[in-house]
Amino acid sequence: MPDLQPIPEPRTTLTHAGCVVSTPLGYRPLQLDLHVPPGDGPFPVLLWIHGGGWVGGSRVWTVDQRFHERMVGRGYAVADVDYRLALEATYPAQQADIEAAIRWLRHHAAALRLDPGRFAALGESAGGQLAAIAGLTGAGDTALQAVILWYGSTDLSSLRNQDDPFTSPALLLGGPLAERAAFARLASPLHNVHPDAPPFLLVHGTDDEVVPFADAVGFAAAMRAQGVRCDVLPVEGAGHVFTGASVEVGTLTQTGADFLDDVLGHAASSRSASSNASE
Repeated sequence: MPDLQPIPEPRTTLTHAGCVVSTPLGYRPLQLDLHVPPGDGPFPVLLWIHGGGWVGGSRVWTVDQRFHERMVGRGYAVADVDYRLALEATYPAQQADIEAAIRWLRHHAAALRLDPGRFAALGESAGGQLAAIAGLTGAGDTALQAVILWYGSTDLSSLRNQDDPFTSPALLLGGPLAERAAFARLASPLHNVHPDAPPFLLVHGTDDEVVPFADAVGFAAAMRAQGVRCDVLPVEGAGHVFTGASVEVGTLTQTGADFLDDVLGHAASSRSASSNASE
């Protein structure tokens, strides 16, 4: 029997659907959906980068079902971005797709009421690796000013099953990790840290068996050694995708917004937007 997905909930915050940001030759057009708060702006932008082990997932899937409502209410525009999955194209196609979305948003920032100087990304799981790489390697029109990772993989070179060609990371990189050690390091946020990186927030379950909490601790230590702010928020008792968490995922969304307020200097305007949204 086919795997039938549920009917999606209406997205009441959606303002621009199906924006084509890239048309790589031989592949499907890549799109994003944009949620812009009411008002004149310009608004800071948060890219939502979905997970799925690089082989699944969709830009319309979120962990917090009120994610857009919460972020738009805090005065942030949210862009749900597409990227090619590993069975469509191998890395670094995914990185190029995220960069294309950032570049498109920045190019059209004035028309979309966006602030080109305040771009951030939030990636979960596999999307966390892509968000982190975008933050660490972006420059000029692809630069990010802040990054949030939800249980993101930061070191592909140290993953298990190095000789298996069919793991998700192996499919992403085009072959067994043991045969692509240098390539795995190139794709790993841990091996791309530098002093000019933007500030990071890592939100990670302490009982995550897919991406161990120790990975977040190690990445944070490497970033701090470079003099870069990297906050870690342990989610006690939570597994991957925050399963078993003792806190509501919406609380973690709000914590991310607090972090962005701090590093992007958005606190005053976000409080105003949140107040207006509650009226």
